[in-house]
Order: sequence, then structure tokens, then C-alpha cells
Amino acid sequence: MNYETKLWKIEDITKNSTQIEAAANLLKKQEVIAFPTETVYGLGADATNEQAIAKIFEAKGRPSDNPLIVHVANKRQIDQYVSNIPDIAEKLIDAFMPGPLTIILSSNGVIAKNVTAGLSTIAIRIPDHPVARHLLEACQLPLAAPSANKSGKPSPTSATHVYQDLNGKIAGILDGGNTGVGLESTVLDCTSELPIILRPGGVTKDQIEQVIGTVMIDPALAKTDDQPKSPGMKYTHYQPEAPLWLVDGDADFFQAQIELNTDKGYKVGVMASKELAALLHTDNIKTCGTRANLNEVAAQLYETLRAFKKSDVDLILCESFEQAGVGDAIMNRLHKAASKKIKQSLSPDETSL
Repeated sequence: MNYETKLWKIEDITKNSTQIEAAANLLKKQEVIAFPTETVYGLGADATNEQAIAKIFEAKGRPSDNPLIVHVANKRQIDQYVSNIPDIAEKLIDAFMPGPLTIILSSNGVIAKNVTAGLSTIAIRIPDHPVARHLLEACQLPLAAPSANKSGKPSPTSATHVYQDLNGKIAGILDGGNTGVGLESTVLDCTSELPIILRPGGVTKDQIEQVIGTVMIDPALAKTDDQPKSPGMKYTHYQPEAPLWLVDGDADFFQAQIELNTDKGYKVGVMASKELAALLHTDNIKTCGTRANLNEVAAQLYETLRAFKKSDVDLILCESFEQAGVGDAIMNRLHKAASKKIKQSLSPDETSL
């Protein structure tokens, strides 16, 4: 379906703003609207209506066997769509919602089956962005909302990114400026005896454990052959226009990789921290923040990935980051975006994923 996609620049961030009311009315008519959350821009539709949800999959070009996250305005609405809220989930809601945490609970069957991918569980969260919250209050609907990008590409952190990917494919875009966290929410399965992190994100494992005690990291995060319980666990994700190789090594090793691939005739782009960038000699380098503050790297990750255009580079060499705290989420996304990983401990011709 071809749309004349409306782009609303939000100036009055209240549920009574004319732009938010217009978007809410389209959602009530089973249309699809992109809106900002504190993580990335989401592509929202009525989570109780299968026909509306089908438009999300069509717009994104996304397979329908991957569950979607349901966004609600408050805790009271969570009660409307789950069969029960365990004590640990109550603690998590109180500690982290609204915020970048999604919890998986047992569904009561109200949410459409193509949102849950036929599972008996539901992934649900309360977003912490004024535009998202007011939109949810104005439409009075639970909104299933994956990231508002073409399937497989870097998630959008601005309305411009959404427009570039989905203009003509959706009814409208609410422009609430750039997002803050920059990476999707942490997904935590609360239906098992020991809670399991299915996707690392804006709330870290340490933060969760301070509230509810020990949690597991799902060993199936890297698998692609089973039916996923969480978004982001299946298929290729976050790929920029040019192939991305992860480089794990010091500045001299990274410089050698730049020169090696330049000598092979590749136009090489580099994605690095400010610290590494200062030590490298190359013309096409883009920084994504500082190692001293990985939250900054997270916030700029997708913006930087999108900045490399196929017309300008044949290959992107990307720095590897410490896997601690939000670094777990950063490296999770980079592993999914990368086609190859190069480690300093390996011989020059060896690579591994």
C-alpha cells in the first residue's frame, strides 16, 4: 500500500496536541504510526487487531514469526493483557518502568496472535518518552511497536531515519527529536523460575540483579534456528549499507587492518571511539563516542552505522568494545551487524564470527 506519509514535528508535547491527536485517530483506524521512545523510534499499531499488525510486517518487510513488544501507558494497562504479574515482575515494574526494560509475562489472550507469534507469552513495557506516553494515553490502545526501520537495517534514532526507510509505507511519523538511550530495551523473561535476559539493552544485568537477585543470560542469544521468544533473536539485524567487520585489537593492529584492506583496493571506512580515532591515520573515520562513557556510544551507535553510505565505502572496520554494563548491548548489536570478526590473537588470514 502506498501512503502519503504525514510527518508531524511535535512542538506541544501533550496528549491534547493536534499532532498527537491526529496520530491517535489514525491508530484507532488501524493505521501504522512511527513515534519516538527513549530507546529508538517504534512502528506502532493496535496490538489487539491482527489486520493492523499485519501492516507493520508489510511496511518493515519483516517475517511474522518474530514476536513484537507491546507498549502501554501505565501499570494498570499491563494488568489488562497478562494472566498474572509475579512478584519479581512487580519489583521490576516499580524499579524500571517507565524505562528501557521489557518483561515477558503470560498472556491472557487479548493481544493479537501475530503480535505474540502464537506464543502463550507477551513482551510488554512502558516507554519513558513524553511523545510515546501521550500518544498511548490519547489513543487508549496497547501499541505493538518494533523499531521503525526496514527489516535488517540499523534501528532509527531520529524521524529522519524513519522517513528515509518508510516514507510511502506508513500513515505518519511523529517527530519528537533524537532518542536518548539509542539501543532497544532489555528483554527479560519473567515466566521461568530464574529470570532470563533474552536481549541486552538499556537496563543492565547488574542493575536488574540489584533489584531481584540473580538472573541468567540466555545461551540461545546467538541461535537463529528456533522460534524466538523475544524480538532481535532471529534473522540479520542492524546492517549498514556496506559490510562491517569487527576488529578486536590494539591501535597498531587496527591500523594494519586499514592498510591491508586499502592495499587490496577497498575504500575503507572506520567506526571507532574518540580514543582509538586519535591514534589512527585514515581519511574516512567516524567516531561514536568515548570508551569512558559507553552510554554515549550506545546513543550514537545506529546514527554512526547509518552515516556510512555504500557509495563512499566498500568496507567498514569497527572497534570492539568492552562487554560490561551497556557494553553487552553494544556488542550484541555489533555482532549482529558484522559479517566478520578479526582478532589480534589470530593470524592475519584468520577470521571468526
